[in-house]
Amino acid sequence: MITPFGKCIKRRLLDIDRDQNWLIEQVAQKTNLYFDRSYLYKIMTGKLNTPSIRQAICEILDIHEAQQS
Repeated sequence: MITPFGKCIKRRLLDIDRDQNWLIEQVAQKTNLYFDRSYLYKIMTGKLNTPSIRQAICEILDIHEAQQS
């Protein structure tokens, strides 16, 4: 089940006309950490909650705490 944060990610990607592959590349570049589709899925479903990854996603997609619920 996708969390509110995961839904927010999906909405923002639609709003800016980008796909998940673009986000994956951006997060990997910004954090210098391994990040792939499986990792993104785990973030979106709440199975992982890596603060540096989550922060990078918020910065890249311009998501604020109030938008995540």
